[in-house]
Amino acid sequence: MSSGPRIATRQDFTEIVTSLSAFWGERDVAHLHHPMAIEEFGASALVIPDPHGRVAAYLFGMIVSDKRRGYIHVVAVREDQRGHGHGRCLYHAFSQLAAARGCQELKAITSPTNTGSIAFHKSIGFHSREITDYSGPGRARIVFSRELR
Repeated sequence: MSSGPRIATRQDFTEIVTSLSAFWGERDVAHLHHPMAIEEFGASALVIPDPHGRVAAYLFGMIVSDKRRGYIHVVAVREDQRGHGHGRCLYHAFSQLAAARGCQELKAITSPTNTGSIAFHKSIGFHSREITDYSGPGRARIVFSRELR
């Protein structure tokens, strides 16, 4: 059994970016992983370590104060750690962090072909809508939102 979420460190970030395939398989998601997640938004970057101290799951988010929104930029669970509720646990911890900082809603985004992400977000109470050209011409995205109570 692993421990609960904690704030990510630069060492965690290095481990994550050097082992992206353990989380994402063959998908090329390097562009989603920038050191600003740790260096600038560090208190809202969370990891769950496995029993051996490796990163089992992570969430890089940020607090958008002027919009009173918590934005989840990227979240992933190591393939061999799936099915333990790590994703839900990270979202719960981030929700608490965002609410404590005055946020009233959460937001996340995915591509229309990411059926796993769509199903997950719906299962934890997010509403979704597809927005054409959200990420540029011809690049629709599913935008998720959920009010914080």
